[in-house]
Amino acid sequence: MFRWFALAVLIGSLTVSGCRRWQARREGGAIPRSAEPLDLIAGRLFVALPLFGGAIAYVANPTSMAWASFGLPSWLRWSGVALGLLVIPAVYWILTTLGANVSETVLTKPAHRLVTTGPYRWVRHPLYTAGIALFMSIALMAANWFILGWAMIALCGVRLAVIPREEAHLLQTFGDAYRRYREGTGSLLPRLPSTESRRSERA
Repeated sequence: MFRWFALAVLIGSLTVSGCRRWQARREGGAIPRSAEPLDLIAGRLFVALPLFGGAIAYVANPTSMAWASFGLPSWLRWSGVALGLLVIPAVYWILTTLGANVSETVLTKPAHRLVTTGPYRWVRHPLYTAGIALFMSIALMAANWFILGWAMIALCGVRLAVIPREEAHLLQTFGDAYRRYREGTGSLLPRLPSTESRRSERA
């Protein structure tokens, strides 16, 4: 049963992502992956191949990934189903909000505009959050430490290597506007109010 939920979540998310990205390329063009630094391209492949490979292998034939299974209570596996089902509308919301600004790289398009509405009101990189959540949900449904481990590696790579480079380009493009936006939002999750801001709200 969990295999079929994982398959539905994977196909649903990739279908929505593919359609919205195709529309963005048609409306705003695309930056080729080859424009990125070689080390970043290699890093993406290093993480993406085992991550996607493990997820696809599980939904195609769960027994092929049985060697990496571990015990999880049913409620935790069902929480993976719930998380995965939430990812599909989240991806649609995120990519619809971005519109033609969707980029396949950390680089910004010539006509790129700063988006601060929708999920971007609270989080600067919600698409990365949704991507990590997708594979975490599949890992929980599959009760598979290999997929979960690579999802965590992807999270570290995004946080330490991808986001800093992407934000450097955004700062170069938007300057102080992006700097102010960054101060009020979280990177992958909404920023918790600081103690000082909570005091000022109560005053």
